[in-house]
Amino acid sequence: MSAWLLDTGPLVAFFDRSDADHAWVKQRWAQAPVPILTCEPVLAEATYLLREHAGLPVNKVLALFERKVIAAPFRLEDHAGPVAHLVEKYSDQGMQLADACLVRMSELYRDCRVFTLDRRDFQVYRRFERQVIPLVAPG
Repeated sequence: MSAWLLDTGPLVAFFDRSDADHAWVKQRWAQAPVPILTCEPVLAEATYLLREHAGLPVNKVLALFERKVIAAPFRLEDHAGPVAHLVEKYSDQGMQLADACLVRMSELYRDCRVFTLDRRDFQVYRRFERQVIPLVAPG
């Protein structure tokens, strides 16, 4: 079974019932292998968005860790060079740190799918310079 790499959008939509993708995300979340893997930049973005725009507390995200539904095994310190290369390579796309970390994670977890709402961005990004990244995305 392939690992799922969690992006910011699905994490926010999972908790925010007013999000247009909430129902789609909940359905896919139920199919995901656990733990769903992510990185700290995704968690930082998601908790900020949930608190500032949806008024939801951060402890909802932390509870997913406690229940071992999500895990963040990626250490940016160990992969700063490759991540910096990705950010530079896709600077014309405005690649965010979270996306660069997920692309790098897709290189580390070769049998994976990125769980995202940003199909447009992830259809442009490539792992190992030219490989398409498998996605779980709407559309």
